[in-house]
Amino acid sequence: MRPFFIFSVFLSCSMSVFSQAKKEQDQKAIKSMCGCYEVTFNFAETFNYSKDSTYVPSETKHDGGLEWVELLQDDNDKISMQHLLIVGKPDSPYIVKHWRQDWEFENTELYVYDHDNKWKYTKLPAESVKGQWTQKVFQVDDSPRYEGSASWVHVDGRSYWENTTDAPLPRREYTTRSDYNVTIRTNRHEIVSNGWIHDQDNDKVIREEGKQDVLLAQEKGYNTYVKVANSKCKAAQDYWAKDHDKWALVRAKWDEVLARDKDLSLEDKVEHKQLFKYLSPDNQEYSTKASIDSIIEAFVK
Repeated sequence: MRPFFIFSVFLSCSMSVFSQAKKEQDQKAIKSMCGCYEVTFNFAETFNYSKDSTYVPSETKHDGGLEWVELLQDDNDKISMQHLLIVGKPDSPYIVKHWRQDWEFENTELYVYDHDNKWKYTKLPAESVKGQWTQKVFQVDDSPRYEGSASWVHVDGRSYWENTTDAPLPRREYTTRSDYNVTIRTNRHEIVSNGWIHDQDNDKVIREEGKQDVLLAQEKGYNTYVKVANSKCKAAQDYWAKDHDKWALVRAKWDEVLARDKDLSLEDKVEHKQLFKYLSPDNQEYSTKASIDSIIEAFVK
């Protein structure tokens, strides 16, 4: 009995050490996405299944720029990173507060996108997310976008994370398309020697209450992030140094909304204006905690 007990203790300790080492490897991969990057955005509609002979696919898109990824939070079970896109001429750059990604370890609470600006609060059993990281992606105004949980994989010299989840349409689509309302996204984040790759396989889906989803088209996305000197992103760093306090207030309000742990439905516009326009750096009316809390609450149905 005693040898078996000793073996059990040894096995338990070995598994604990392995789990901790794996978690640290995961954290290193996630944080390696921070810094300054030359970015390319590439999207192409690959197949369409429309029965409409007049169907017009989205145009193939190739775009790029510089992107600064700021490390906002680095805790044992949570890492948060803000993306800032630099566009325009080098001597007069314009900074776009881009998407944000949070990573939470063994997270059991998700807001799963449904359709038409609605998310379902979902509670997962702890055993189903053991060792996994949830990636939570947020809009430019820090409202929720999509979330999914999976394990980071480190094998044969590769480090990657992959998940499939439902999401609202990206800006490049909802500004030009109204014939579908859900994107089922398969996202792969892979760390490579010169940066990282965001590889996507997306289904464009029509979703209606009480009906089966209709697949309208499919799309390939391939975004590359090539690491360059941090000094190239100084304009974004300066922008964030000046504006980060305001966005901390915005995140805090959204944290409070999401902590209500119930289904979420958001207005698309309030008084004919989208939320990101209220929170624009050019709009100083919404820069205090009271004004930020008030305008965000106005969008929550």
